Amino acid sequence: MSAIFDVRNLKKMFGGLAVTNDVSLAMAPGDRVALIGPNGAGKTTFVNLVTGNLLPDSGSVTLAGEDVTRLGPTPRVRRGLVRSFQVTRLFSEMTPEEHVALAILQREGRSGGMFSSHRAMPEVMDETHALLSRLGIAHLARHPVSEIAYGQQRLLELALALALKPRVLLLDEPAAGVPQSDTARIEQAIADLPADLAVLMIEHDMDLVFRFAKRVVVLAAGEIIFDGSPDAVTKDARVRQAYLGSYADARSVA
Repeated sequence: MSAIFDVRNLKKMFGGLAVTNDVSLAMAPGDRVALIGPNGAGKTTFVNLVTGNLLPDSGSVTLAGEDVTRLGPTPRVRRGLVRSFQVTRLFSEMTPEEHVALAILQREGRSGGMFSSHRAMPEVMDETHALLSRLGIAHLARHPVSEIAYGQQRLLELALALALKPRVLLLDEPAAGVPQSDTARIEQAIADLPADLAVLMIEHDMDLVFRFAKRVVVLAAGEIIFDGSPDAVTKDARVRQAYLGSYADARSVA
């Protein structure tokens, strides 16, 4: 299957330091890939490069065959490259219904002054409530975000990402800060993502990585040192030394 998302030889220097050094990563529709690595490995810089928040010094980013390397974040989102953030970015006084409806209207290029009348748009309301129902938060549709538990806010953030109809979805630590009691709901929502959606998860929780990923990519010191199966990653000497260490030992004993 041809790649929907193709990063080739990406490089970014800060001063004399190569924080992203000749990184290549391709994903096909339906891929479930986890990007892991120690703090300071360059994961955040890599994500900022592929989403358009930073421009690379060299290399390319291609989405569905189109070179988007020099495009900013908004044009990339419109083409189907969507990112959810490690820290929830929601408006506390707005409701889930308003958030999702606005995302749909923005996707269709008709937000602006029309947002105040979103409830008069049956197709927008139908899609909004279908997404909220799918994520299990329809009963909170008209509650201010400030009244909603943090785990439910993370589910809303996922609803917003899906409202943009991504072809490639980047999940930045989707369960970060979520109470253990709500983690299963987040994981189930991720497991239920569309089968043809390419998903790249940046994650530190290795148990979550192994439950989610069909493929693991390890970044260390700005370079990819491993790209392969979850089973193989714990056996790789470079990965064990750079990152997994005791976790790999514990997993091999379990």
